[in-house]
Amino acid sequence: MGIDMGISAVRTTLLGLMAATLVACATTSVKSTQYVQIVQDTAPVSEDLLMDIGVTVFDPGIDELSRKEEERVSPEIRNAEARYAPYMLAETLQRSGNWGVVRVLPNETTTMDVYLHGQILQSDGEGMIIKITARDSTGRLWYTKEYEEHISKFNYEASQRQANDPFQVIYNNIANDLLAWRKANLKSNQIANIRAVSELQFARNFAPEIFGEYLRVNNRGITEVVRLPADNDPSLARIREIRQRDNLFVDTVQDYYANYARQMRVPYDSWREQSFIATEDLEKVEASARRRLLMGTAAIVGGIAAATSNNAAVQTGSLVGVGAGAYMVKSSFDKRAEAEIHIAALQELGESLESEVAPKMIDLDDRQVMLTGTVEEQYKQWREILVDLYHEETGGI
Repeated sequence: MGIDMGISAVRTTLLGLMAATLVACATTSVKSTQYVQIVQDTAPVSEDLLMDIGVTVFDPGIDELSRKEEERVSPEIRNAEARYAPYMLAETLQRSGNWGVVRVLPNETTTMDVYLHGQILQSDGEGMIIKITARDSTGRLWYTKEYEEHISKFNYEASQRQANDPFQVIYNNIANDLLAWRKANLKSNQIANIRAVSELQFARNFAPEIFGEYLRVNNRGITEVVRLPADNDPSLARIREIRQRDNLFVDTVQDYYANYARQMRVPYDSWREQSFIATEDLEKVEASARRRLLMGTAAIVGGIAAATSNNAAVQTGSLVGVGAGAYMVKSSFDKRAEAEIHIAALQELGESLESEVAPKMIDLDDRQVMLTGTVEEQYKQWREILVDLYHEETGGI
């Protein structure tokens, strides 16, 4: 009696698990069916009110991965995507015509009016989720939002790829949200204030003894202008020259990111398309494995229950049930092994991609800089050179 009740409870539990699994297997991602266009501001904006945007290299999101995700995500690919995605976003924003200069930045060392920080939460060729945080140079937070898009095989057709990135809708949505936020929350005088803060922050970084008191941070953590230097201030003129040099170097860095994206595009698109197929296959394989495991376990439990019967025919049937159940359980583990093959293939593709998009040489007007390290490290060295140049021109004052 106790054994029958125990087996009955196991049966009930297994039926519940099987039902939940079948429901989970029936759940599919909603594919994108509508292309979102970039919205352009219809109201005329004077050039001095066009805010410059810095899109920092994204956080690849590797530290946020679950154990299961770690098996499927290649760090090499994520690190490559962390440079590719911000370039695509910057290009989209620049193409919108709603902003001033839009640059990809190694970090926030370069002073801009608006900063965009991104984190890749998912990217497997079938779906992409990016978390974006936008704020301006005063420290004011605009918003933080997650952007998600799931696509179909249609997005990888040659005709579509020639026109747009498979996940271009995400970048268009970010661009449209930024424009909508600016129009809803900022007036012309507020934009002028943000741009003044940006210039004074750059000046303070190079000459804190001169420009340190022009700004202050209020009790809400927002940077405010205390006073403005005169337009004919010689110190400000030198700072503007230094900033122009810095901008020229940052523009050179943009060439690096552009070349990086161009070199990455072919192998990356190939990887994404193969990853799209592998991801769908992986989901099917795992769903099949779960079904086989649950059904096999149920068959084994049923076989054991029958084995306790006094009926000889039922007992004989129980052996068949246990054997069939064991086969289905083994089959589920075979399917899982097949899934591991898919994961290994993705990781191998990632390593190949990383080797094809290695950093290259950056050409400056008067010299060449070999990027033996990262762009971030090279830019840090450049800022140190600028500080030395500023002190040489001012005699250390």
